Amino acid sequence: MTTLLSVDAASVSAASGRIVSPVSFSLRAGRPFTILGETGSGKSLLAQAIIGVLPEGLTATGMVTIDGQVLSLAEPKRFRPLWGRKVGVLPQEPWLALDPTMVAVEQVAEGHRYLGRLGEDEAISAARTDLEALGVLDAEAKLPGQLSGGMAQRVAFAAARAGGARIIIADEPTKGLDVARRDEVIALLMQEVEAGGTVLTITHDLALARQMGGDLAVMLDGRIVETGEAAEVLSSPSHEYTRRLVAAEQENWAHRASAVAEHTDPILVASAIRKTRGGKLLFSGQNLSLRPGEIVGITGPSGSGKSSLGDVLLGLLKADAGEVTRLPQVKPVRYQKLYQDPPSAFPQKITLGEAIADLVRLHRLDGTRVQPLMERLRLPPVLLTRLPTEVSGGELQRFALLRVLLLDPVFLFADEPTSRLDLITQQETIDLLTELARERNCAVLLVSHDAVLVEKTCDRQVRIGSA
Repeated sequence: MTTLLSVDAASVSAASGRIVSPVSFSLRAGRPFTILGETGSGKSLLAQAIIGVLPEGLTATGMVTIDGQVLSLAEPKRFRPLWGRKVGVLPQEPWLALDPTMVAVEQVAEGHRYLGRLGEDEAISAARTDLEALGVLDAEAKLPGQLSGGMAQRVAFAAARAGGARIIIADEPTKGLDVARRDEVIALLMQEVEAGGTVLTITHDLALARQMGGDLAVMLDGRIVETGEAAEVLSSPSHEYTRRLVAAEQENWAHRASAVAEHTDPILVASAIRKTRGGKLLFSGQNLSLRPGEIVGITGPSGSGKSSLGDVLLGLLKADAGEVTRLPQVKPVRYQKLYQDPPSAFPQKITLGEAIADLVRLHRLDGTRVQPLMERLRLPPVLLTRLPTEVSGGELQRFALLRVLLLDPVFLFADEPTSRLDLITQQETIDLLTELARERNCAVLLVSHDAVLVEKTCDRQVRIGSA
């Protein structure tokens, strides 16, 4: 079996010390390779080192061989000629990868035009075919800011494949997608494998790792702790961490008993609301009320309007019809949102510590609450010195939760709050959200593509959109 990419003693370090210990592995033609690990384990940093795009302040050592060409990880500029042609990258944050000023079809066509050497009309036609295959042809004329998280992910995937690369590095490729769309993306990744290419998948999703099959490496605290055939490792794990990860799957969670007091007045009521976006009707005649301490799950396929519904309830979007009533005596800032893509909610050029300090100062909060909450969220203090782009997506999502908790919300719209988190951290985060709802009488509207998570967590469910 031909080796398309091999990694020899790859490591990543910061000024404070080594973050990823030396790792060696090979990607073979016709066989997928998956790195599975919790948020902040170093798996995304390892992938970034392999393609030469580490954040500023981090350095890599080791060697990588791509299609016979030997490169030093200490010389990242030498990787650029290979991008798109030899190695295609599906990033963890599609909204940061897509040009905010370019419509979807042009983003994909650009790869066909400049890497595939197609003419303008041919490139547009190929891009439309790619978008149609991913079920997002209706997004062809939309800007990234007009797309849902799932739609943006699929557009980014189409763009990553446009140059004809045989090696695809996919960083959390299915986060934020419902089961049907997740399976479609897995099928497309496997098409690359079956055509004689290879896919390196970085994920915390056990279902994805199982479906991809092939070779699996489990990563913890910057080290590979277990390797082998994916099916064998996940059915009979030898390392304690892998056993904990498998045990934390949602199917094994206990059902949470409802603690909502009967006959309490709602803190938010929506009556007959209707919303259309981009000429598409999302929902109509939607009624919803939430009581203090209640957790309500919202489910539905990608692009069905789940995020738009929450934004209407918060007043971030105006409904086309209907009415939303919130408690007039409660400050608007206590109606809060956890964003599906936290990078879009954090300023990119100041550290996380500065962002939290600004929040405390602006709202005259008790700054002594920050450290205990960080401990509950498993956020080490060193992360306060980093920019949002210098932490993992899961760590950034936990910082978003920290920021929300400091504001003592009465209503929290949690838009896919665990989509970036490994199963162990998912369970801890859901536990914390549940405690928030019960202890502080905060109503939570929880959006998730994970039907099992919603079933195990929520007092009741609302489904919008078609199946």
